[in-house]
Amino acid sequence: MKKIVAKNPSQEHLMTILRAPHVSEKSARLQESSQYAFEVARGATRAEVKAAVEKMFDVKVASVSVLNVKGKAKAFKGRGGTRGGWRKAYVRLGEGQTIDMTTKA
Repeated sequence: MKKIVAKNPSQEHLMTILRAPHVSEKSARLQESSQYAFEVARGATRAEVKAAVEKMFDVKVASVSVLNVKGKAKAFKGRGGTRGGWRKAYVRLGEGQTIDMTTKA
């Protein structure tokens, strides 16, 4: 069954797309070239991520790449299990655009 996506997602839906900024050494290096990493909702598309970032941070997005991060296989007290997977988005901003990730809300 194909997922039907609205052309103009509602403002409430856009607020649920971005979960958190992804902070790591790699993402800190990427910020120097105006590229940012976010944890996003599992069913989020590139268009939805682009619209959410533009709406929340008032910037112009040049490109978006999304990928699924698989959960790690771990053992706890002799029992095997798997951590939950999640979805990550790399967002490249337009020329001269920045997002201040250090401020607290």
